[in-house]
Amino acid sequence: MRKKSILLAGATALFLSTPALAYNHDPLALQAKALQDDVAYDIVEGLTTEIGARQAGTEAEARARDWAVAKLNTLGFSNVRSEPYMMPTWIRGKETAAVISPFPQQLAVTALGNSGSTGDKGLSAEVVYFATLADLVAAPEGSLSGKIAFVSHAMKPTQDGSSYGAFGPARFVGPNIAAKKGAAAIIIRSAGTDYHRNPHTGNTNFEKGVTPIPAGALSIPDAENLERMFARGKPVKLNLLLTPQNIGQQPSGNVIAELPGSDPSLGMIVIACHLDSWDLGTGAIDDGAGCAIITAAAKQVMAAGQAKRTIRLLWAGAEEVGLWGGNAYGEAHKGDNHALAMESDFGADRVWRVEFNLPEGASALADQVTTALQPPGIGRGQQKASGGADVQAIIKNGNLAVIDLQQDGTRYFDLHHTPDETLDKIDPEQLRQNVAAWTTVLSIVANSDADLTMAPAE
Repeated sequence: MRKKSILLAGATALFLSTPALAYNHDPLALQAKALQDDVAYDIVEGLTTEIGARQAGTEAEARARDWAVAKLNTLGFSNVRSEPYMMPTWIRGKETAAVISPFPQQLAVTALGNSGSTGDKGLSAEVVYFATLADLVAAPEGSLSGKIAFVSHAMKPTQDGSSYGAFGPARFVGPNIAAKKGAAAIIIRSAGTDYHRNPHTGNTNFEKGVTPIPAGALSIPDAENLERMFARGKPVKLNLLLTPQNIGQQPSGNVIAELPGSDPSLGMIVIACHLDSWDLGTGAIDDGAGCAIITAAAKQVMAAGQAKRTIRLLWAGAEEVGLWGGNAYGEAHKGDNHALAMESDFGADRVWRVEFNLPEGASALADQVTTALQPPGIGRGQQKASGGADVQAIIKNGNLAVIDLQQDGTRYFDLHHTPDETLDKIDPEQLRQNVAAWTTVLSIVANSDADLTMAPAE
């Protein structure tokens, strides 16, 4: 306790000795208060209990927007509204997979977003095994005609989530590659790290002119079981049944709320999450937690009195299926006076690192934030902040300043896009640490008159 008190006192002295920034709030006092926060858990508990899964373009996502508008109004935010747009919508159907020979047994499978359909009778075909996506890329054109491709990989847990970038392409582009090589269908080892019998869904995309083929993900235990069958040297034949549908243009939308600042000329802070989720779990981790974190932090700043900068909350719709909400926001608000963007979309485990992309003249602001984040155990990273998926459109439009609060992703891909993605996986203490980190950053930046104008992009 004494060591922590000394650190807090030192950080407070540093703030008071820096004339470059003016504060209406005491960031460290707000940080301490946020570590006792109950608002974030209340939000994610309510969203997952009263709405549950909320796939983009569906009636459930529409109910989630209504729920979010009501909740944000109840919490006291201003200018709360839903901003609608239309989007193409894909929905899941029946999904089964079974080895026919040489070792008949069922496999746990789920369809990937935008998967084609096998038809109601399913598809039975020989399976061709590729240990990596690179092996599939190297397969001769036409060599998969009438066959089912099976792509594996070796994704492992990482704190920073970098394994997803390395192995996620098996899902992102694998089905398109297999389709161009003539495959009748594709199954992949799930882009995940758990050993539960839960396949991981997620979006895939096909190039214009490429007919979507049935595309499914196997649970990791089932994928490894299939690999062992191939190791025995006998041909493997599979029956695959996937019957998803594309149901055309359907309504989706973003939910917006604001915490008006006293000086609009300074430019607003946009803090984002996404409201939609995949349909297998209840969307607690991806991204109910993110919406809970940013909202609870903004509520903490609200309770301390009016800040200088406006804080705008963006609960984006339809992120999972193609960033429709973030792109719609970017188009609708490209003329707004944005100054800085942040996003929470990596679960609910503790923040461990802060990263910046600020103009050179705002280096003191970055130093202040770094010092203030030391008590909850957050260090400064050396990488340039890039922002989350839902703020990419406005970052591109305005070349905005960005601050990233990086969460611990060690167990994130155990849960990501699976039936296991439920409220019980959220640790309330780690959730509060996120709220404290976000409250700290918002209280400093929202009360700073530092020029956050970025140099034009090269």
